[in-house]
Amino acid sequence: LIAYASSFDQIGIFSKNLYDAAKVLEVIAGEDAYDSTVSSEKVLPYSLLMQQRNEQTRPLKIAYFKEALEHPGLDSEIANAFHSYVAKLRSQGHRVEAVDFPLLQYVVPAYYVLTTAEASSNLSRYDGVKYGYRAHLAAQDDLTSLYKKSRSEGFGKEVKRRILLGTFVLSAGYYDAYFSKAQQVRRLLVEQNDQIFERYAAILSPTVPSTAFTIGEKRNNPVEMYLADIYTVYANLVGIPGVSLPLFQHSNGLPFGMQVMMPQFKEAELLVLSNYLMQLNQQ
Repeated sequence: LIAYASSFDQIGIFSKNLYDAAKVLEVIAGEDAYDSTVSSEKVLPYSLLMQQRNEQTRPLKIAYFKEALEHPGLDSEIANAFHSYVAKLRSQGHRVEAVDFPLLQYVVPAYYVLTTAEASSNLSRYDGVKYGYRAHLAAQDDLTSLYKKSRSEGFGKEVKRRILLGTFVLSAGYYDAYFSKAQQVRRLLVEQNDQIFERYAAILSPTVPSTAFTIGEKRNNPVEMYLADIYTVYANLVGIPGVSLPLFQHSNGLPFGMQVMMPQFKEAELLVLSNYLMQLNQQ
């Protein structure tokens, strides 16, 4: 793994069950001399806490973003499955409410402005001299040619696109118009997120607006591809833990999940709640 956007990056865990995810999290969480962005908070025995509190019986107040479920890009079958599950939660005594979140439309733009800017900075070291792929040079090539050829050959199209976008938003004439504005949006998102968690224990949302598209399907329309991240980049922007639970299957045969998010450093509670939600889905 290499640094893409340091203030956003998290190593995501893919696992067959929540217990395995908890065990891996115990290993990768906590202080790391090689990572200046990591938290120094004490790492809890997540897997043990899951075993001790594997039942979630206390009624909870849970929120979901009204705008997320009304988004025109959301597949109707995914929306219907989400609403059906919310109804099941309410039947169990939980209070699940829609909350207004008008900033949702700014989540993807802010994320891609900030992450590409950080990627431009992080990936500048891959010049073929200090790091990364080095191109083969002809006798007449100079150092500038080495840089150009190494970066042109060593990066794929999408990586190049993100580096160029990041370099653009950091340039002198556009820094305030794009990068500074995106930072302000991020601050507003954090403030609204904190306000929501003052009233609710968790936030639910679809994980994706549609089921998985085929490899290369969105290659000619990167904006459409980026919009697929509308629900998942929120947690990275505001710095909270989230998990996607594979609860549903589409009529096209592909699976899709529901995302659960909780406040900072509530990973143990998130795992316990997720375990309950998985069990409820089987009832």
